[in-house]
Amino acid sequence: MSFEQFSLDQRVISGIKSIGYTIPTPIQQQAIPIALAGRDLLGLAQTGTGKTAAFILPILHRLSREPTSRKVRALVITPT
Repeated sequence: MSFEQFSLDQRVISGIKSIGYTIPTPIQQQAIPIALAGRDLLGLAQTGTGKTAAFILPILHRLSREPTSRKVRALVITPT
């Protein structure tokens, strides 16, 4: 599987490639399709497995597709 299979915006794919990532991690493979579908997501994985990218890549994709507005368009809640 590659990041291209998620049909992310080309700018997002270019950014992923520019930092050298080619294959999504298991958490990314499971979470990205759910997030792209606009569904709520709760993910649990070990530190360093790509959780942040698993939710931020679909957010960047959606933000790039929707017109700019002054409304909240994404909300990320994380424990401190």
